[in-house]
Amino acid sequence: MTEILNFLNKGGPALWIIFLLSIILLAIIFYKLSHLMKLGVWNSKRTRLILDAWKLNNIEYLRKVFLDTKGIRETLAKKTIVSIIDEALAEESAREECEAEARNSLHQANKGLRIIELISHIAPLLGLLGTVLGMIEAFQRLQESGNEADPSVLAGGIWEALLTTAAGMAVAIVATVSLSFFDNIIDKLRNDLEDLATQIFTRKPGGFGV
Repeated sequence: MTEILNFLNKGGPALWIIFLLSIILLAIIFYKLSHLMKLGVWNSKRTRLILDAWKLNNIEYLRKVFLDTKGIRETLAKKTIVSIIDEALAEESAREECEAEARNSLHQANKGLRIIELISHIAPLLGLLGTVLGMIEAFQRLQESGNEADPSVLAGGIWEALLTTAAGMAVAIVATVSLSFFDNIIDKLRNDLEDLATQIFTRKPGGFGV
């Protein structure tokens, strides 16, 4: 613990801020993984069963499944199908309800990603700022030493100043990779929801009773 504190103190305030950003970043990454699992992003098995029952006009089975709806895809399928068979909405109105649910679902899935994006942008800038401030301080020490200037003093000041740049870049790399990972997941989810809606509306129920 002491070594970590000494390391952070050498980098100055900028390195402390980057360290705090790294903690926030890790917390958001774990939160997003847990959140996406809770939304059932990686579980689409029951959605396939719902679609099969819808195509076979097995309304009784659908009503049983909808009593225990889990996951973002299942919720979209439930609200869309219920709007058709129970609320007897016209196709246009049912599509609007489906689109509204899809937008809400994607909004939920995107929560927290903008913070990761922000960290990926500001972490290297903070690192560069810390390095510039550290270099200024190192050259000031060199100037104050006058004719008795010791090159090792300047070298020590420079490598300490460069710590913030390295730390900022490391945090930015982790943030960028994790953001790309989550963006790919959400892009796939968006495509799945569009495909799900298409399959539901392609199947014309035509006069299903309650």
